[in-house]
Amino acid sequence: MKVHLREWRRRRLLSQRDLAKKAKVGLSTIVRVEKGGYRPTMRTLRKLAKALDIEPDQLVDWRDEA
Repeated sequence: MKVHLREWRRRRLLSQRDLAKKAKVGLSTIVRVEKGGYRPTMRTLRKLAKALDIEPDQLVDWRDEA
């Protein structure tokens, strides 16, 4: 699973801190997801997607499942 958080965050012109506040998650969560070192829960994915005004499936590429 690959999460395209950085791409969507940049499209929305948000800083990592702004997205963290908007999604009500920790800044460290944003940083770890963007670096690929953290696999977010579905709850976190839904929060991030809502903050970015997209569907959760737009945020995740399930084909990268290995």
